[in-house]
Amino acid sequence: MYQIDFSHPCSVYFVGIGGVSMGGLAELLADAGFTVSGSDRSRSALTDLLSSKGIKVFYGQRAENMTGPIDCVVFTSAIRPDNPEYMAAHERNLPCLTRGQLMGQIMKHYDMPIGISGTHGKTTTTSMASEILMHANLDPTLSIGGILKDIGGNMRIGKSGYFLTEACEYTNSFLDFAPKVGIILNIGEDHLDFFKDLADIRHSFRRFAMLLPKDGCLIINGEIENLSELTDGLSCRVITFGGDSSSDYYPSDLQYDALGNPSFLLHGPNRQERSFSLQVPGEHNVYNAMAAIALADLLAVNDAVIMEALRAYTGTDRRFEYKGSVGGVAVIDDYAHHPAEITATLKAAAHYPHRKLWCVFQPHTYSRTKAFLKEFALSLSLADHVVLAEIYPARETDDLGMSSALLQQELAALGKDCHYFPTFDEIENFLLENCINGDMLITMGAGDVVKIGETLLGN
Repeated sequence: MYQIDFSHPCSVYFVGIGGVSMGGLAELLADAGFTVSGSDRSRSALTDLLSSKGIKVFYGQRAENMTGPIDCVVFTSAIRPDNPEYMAAHERNLPCLTRGQLMGQIMKHYDMPIGISGTHGKTTTTSMASEILMHANLDPTLSIGGILKDIGGNMRIGKSGYFLTEACEYTNSFLDFAPKVGIILNIGEDHLDFFKDLADIRHSFRRFAMLLPKDGCLIINGEIENLSELTDGLSCRVITFGGDSSSDYYPSDLQYDALGNPSFLLHGPNRQERSFSLQVPGEHNVYNAMAAIALADLLAVNDAVIMEALRAYTGTDRRFEYKGSVGGVAVIDDYAHHPAEITATLKAAAHYPHRKLWCVFQPHTYSRTKAFLKEFALSLSLADHVVLAEIYPARETDDLGMSSALLQQELAALGKDCHYFPTFDEIENFLLENCINGDMLITMGAGDVVKIGETLLGN
């Protein structure tokens, strides 16, 4: 495998440079003196940011983009063998790395590399932990899967030995990482276009845990079923968090304020008790916070700093993000695209002041819709009214016979008021006619459904 040498910066080309993680890695290498260029399908705020930092970005992926001197090419898992730049790289026999392989090599250059994994909650937990490390003046390098307001993006380049990143299980990319501390937030069925089943997913998380060195640490959700299958035989230290005293960290006295933001008493090792208040809603964020607090304790961060940082964290873009109000209707946007995430978000919304809850959901990928059709219907039924957009295909071309009309049928069978419209224009007109003062509207999904709320708000 080609090895990046930070003592001899070279020329690196990123195929798909406009992705959140790829753009962050490109920015990090450019800051380290590498000559960085790359391509993406279309212009975005992230590609504009990269261009402003002197990184050459091509729009449209073509073989002729790669005619200059290139020492290494980096690909994402979304790039297929028929991609013209992929083919050009192999025709020229250029060294290639996956995004995960590059991330692993970068992590080895830090004294304290930290990887936050789990089926759900990675971006929020990484953001919470980022706030804590910054408030503790540890000057970390951060790679986050969403936009964190306090750093004005998803990447922060620090000068210390702390490196914090999300570790995504899709295509097993996190198995190329090199963490000293790993967090596993939860494990559930997802990405079944790649994994065979839940057992296959659990096996990958076990392999991730086995990456941790003897002097490292695994922080893991103690409520994961058959936890010992993941932790037995590990050479590193293991710390658990969960809902009761069977875990090292657990909460009690859970209360919600008028906006659904929780406060709780946290019980920790050695009978330690501390009170925390969050500025993001939902019980699921209590679990995310416990993981971040356990990490902070491991790094010996002062209690007052942890509390201050969590109070300062008001969310990441597209994670229960308040977008504004139109006609007395509060508009929220959320990235949830899995039944478990939808359930957590809609339960959090129940504590937020509203008359009726409208959920505009855009299913993400045909394979995920097919795998969880009935589960999607059950989770969405927590809303008072559901409006479905067409499925966002992302990387997929085969619709597998799936459509949002089939999901509508499942919701109707549950007795839920559900409407389906093929276009955003139709959805927006329907909402303008039916949402009234005091209602709450959540646009939900991993595609471009956010545009609906922004259009209604005149953004």
